[in-house]
Amino acid sequence: MPCVFTSDTGSNNNSIAFHIVWISIMPTSPSSDNQNTGDVSIATLRKVIAASAIGNFVEWFDFAIYGFLAVIISQHFFPPGNPTLALLQTFAVFAVSFALRPLGGLFFGMLGDKIGRKRVLSITVLMMAGSTTLIGLLPTYASIGLLAPLLLALARCLQGFSAGGEYAGACAFVIEHAPQEKKARYGSFVPVSTFIAFAAAAGLAYGIDLVMSETTLQHWGWRLPFLMAAPLGVVGLYMRLRLDESPVFQVLQSQSVSHHAPLQETIRQHGRTLLCLGAFISATALSFYMFTTYFTTYMKVEGGATRTVSLLASLGALIFAAFLCPVIGLYSDWVGRRKTMLTAGLSLILAVFPAYLLAGSGELWGAMLGAGMMAVGAVICNVVTAVLLSEQFPTRVRYTASALCYNVAYTLFGGTAPLIATWLIDATGHPLSPAFYLLMISLLALWGGMRLPESSKRSLHEDAGWEEHSKPLSMNLN
Repeated sequence: MPCVFTSDTGSNNNSIAFHIVWISIMPTSPSSDNQNTGDVSIATLRKVIAASAIGNFVEWFDFAIYGFLAVIISQHFFPPGNPTLALLQTFAVFAVSFALRPLGGLFFGMLGDKIGRKRVLSITVLMMAGSTTLIGLLPTYASIGLLAPLLLALARCLQGFSAGGEYAGACAFVIEHAPQEKKARYGSFVPVSTFIAFAAAAGLAYGIDLVMSETTLQHWGWRLPFLMAAPLGVVGLYMRLRLDESPVFQVLQSQSVSHHAPLQETIRQHGRTLLCLGAFISATALSFYMFTTYFTTYMKVEGGATRTVSLLASLGALIFAAFLCPVIGLYSDWVGRRKTMLTAGLSLILAVFPAYLLAGSGELWGAMLGAGMMAVGAVICNVVTAVLLSEQFPTRVRYTASALCYNVAYTLFGGTAPLIATWLIDATGHPLSPAFYLLMISLLALWGGMRLPESSKRSLHEDAGWEEHSKPLSMNLN
């Protein structure tokens, strides 16, 4: 496993420390550095991955802890009396924050294609850490009434806007440093940090449950996870400011011609790719949030599992997902992107109903097995998406196009996942209705993914070759 974040939740001050540990999955022989990575040494690549991972960690840690503490948040920020309505409102705020992600993706994407990946990623990590910390400082509904959910929504929107420029930029920054034949292998480190962020959030929530009484947790303990973003953001900013720009972007900057394509040109020339890749990312987004954010709630509400059982089941499945990421990266570099996308879609279709049935058992091992089954498809989707975001677009529009495509899909299918799943069960009375929803989106993903060209052998240093695959959005996709 390429990176491990360890936590200590049992200290007297209830703090948590995160450390990145790099091990032998990366080659260390000096003689092989230039051979494997061109002008980028392994030492530099490790620093790039670490800096990208910590910012990505901050982004997803906030989303994770919000999901794990959704029930407590609903009790503090919304009117009492109707727990189901309060939970729906909590997930609605979760979904609303995603509406700002496409705008943030466009803003930071165009900025990143103009001034570089490094500078923009330094801005986004600072904004994300600040908005996450703000949530831990907000007054509750009991203190200021309806102003409390409004401030919560504003903080989440700021987080969503800044996060819109984070993930696609972090993926591009890593993959633009990576060896051509190992892009998925090294790109998989970004999803590793994503799943580790959720695991750390689950571990922290479980640790707080162990060391705090229910009164303390309700009074101020729930704020601690959000406040942890402040020091993490400072560390992430420091690491990113010490890096150089990616070699691919440096080459582009050295050219005398204007290298940034306007948004209209990006959509006109790469509209077909945006649509097809967005269709595949819909399953990436939905499976990810079904597996991470919503499954804990499903285990408790539909399966009758205790909070401890649901957190432990999620924690075990998330650790498994983190270990699985680099394996899937190696697999994708071996078989190619199209076969990896096919594997992802089939995995979700075959596992979704058994996974939900097991997760609804209320038993620890059944819930953990169900979450683990969901993890496989979600991991495959996330790893191949991380590399497709860069491979499917040329350097001059890569940040803009990938951020737009990724964030629109995540807004429509990721941010709404907990809300729609909760609503489907309430409207149909059938606990497996979210599984049918995921099945339909998986079929949509296969439709889009199989219309993308194979890109595993494509060099990111060359802009030639994209035009033959990139067609206007109005063209027939068949």
